[in-house]
Amino acid sequence: MRARPLTLIQDDLVDYDEAMEHMTDLVGQRQSDARPDTLWLLSHPSVFTVGRRTPMTHLPDPSRGIPVVETGRGGQLTYHGPGQLVGYLIVKLGEDQGIVDYVREVELRLVEALGKLGLPAERRDTPPGSELLTGVWTAETGRKIVSIGMRQSRGVTSHGFALNVDGDLSPWNWAVACGMPDVDMTSIKRELGTASMDEVRTAVAAAFEAS
Repeated sequence: MRARPLTLIQDDLVDYDEAMEHMTDLVGQRQSDARPDTLWLLSHPSVFTVGRRTPMTHLPDPSRGIPVVETGRGGQLTYHGPGQLVGYLIVKLGEDQGIVDYVREVELRLVEALGKLGLPAERRDTPPGSELLTGVWTAETGRKIVSIGMRQSRGVTSHGFALNVDGDLSPWNWAVACGMPDVDMTSIKRELGTASMDEVRTAVAAAFEAS
């Protein structure tokens, strides 16, 4: 894996719409070379986000009271909430690397971070004709722990990943996550019995060479 040092930005809880505005600004800065490659770590209040291909039947019942927001990233429905670490990646790719290649790199870096935290994990290849298995899965229990949805515009990536640390997993069961009705979403706390958001942030930043 190539060296790719990133500039690190860290925030706590940021409203999703506000984060999208700021991410768009960061992307514009990177496209004009006004800032370096960047990793922005944060969390969101509870929200479901959907990609352009998300079927209506995958959406949660409105009575749950959690907003559903359409987003421009790839992928299908995902959930964000407190206790989840979100990472937005604003990276200018080389001419020899496309967005799919970079998503593979993101998966491998997150597998490395989880391994350092004592949780063996893996990425998966998608069988022909299946829903994309983008993300990271626990090696021992086979549960999904990281969702990834990204896009590329004028050579610069946006959006990123969501790693479940110690938040409430119930909302994942109120909709069809990642286009996979049978997916079992998990968290570091569920797998290991304990989790520290500070330790996870440190491990993730290190895996992405971000400071």
